[in-house]
Amino acid sequence: MPHLLAVCVVHQLRPDAGAVGVTAIDKQPVSGPVRVGAYGVYADVQADRKRHGGLDKALYAYGQDDARFWEGELGRELPAGWFGENLRVAGLDVNDARVGERWRIGGAVEVEVTMPRTPCQTFARWVGGDDERGWVRRFSRARRLGAYLRVTATGRIAAGDAIEVVHRPADAPTVLDIYRGPA
Repeated sequence: MPHLLAVCVVHQLRPDAGAVGVTAIDKQPVSGPVRVGAYGVYADVQADRKRHGGLDKALYAYGQDDARFWEGELGRELPAGWFGENLRVAGLDVNDARVGERWRIGGAVEVEVTMPRTPCQTFARWVGGDDERGWVRRFSRARRLGAYLRVTATGRIAAGDAIEVVHRPADAPTVLDIYRGPA
């Protein structure tokens, strides 16, 4: 059964060479139940709200199978939060989720899939700067992007909570169907 492996929030803001000057990509798991509101997990922040956050990007979900793929590719462990995700999930192909698909997490919180993550230069710098040249293109080509979520019902969630797909619109495109990243 699909379930939540970790709920992650910003560990610390870090200096970044991008236009904002800082990044909140450094996410780490929290223990115990955490409140989720319309703008995401309480105690989390987005440094660049123009490109991250807001109601349609309140949460970022990433799949454990995708993380394991990258562990093999990069030759290192990639703990929950490493991709800047708020939710590390297992048993659910996040990239095959349909836009408009709704999930219930832990019995109370409900979210709706809105769009794929678009990798950016901040993410590339986080991954390893010059050591990972071409990261945005590489990540895009692998098509293991994860999905942004809108919160439609607030409440509390915790690692271990079940994830139930409560609505999957048959005629909607998947996250990967609408992705228009670098080829």
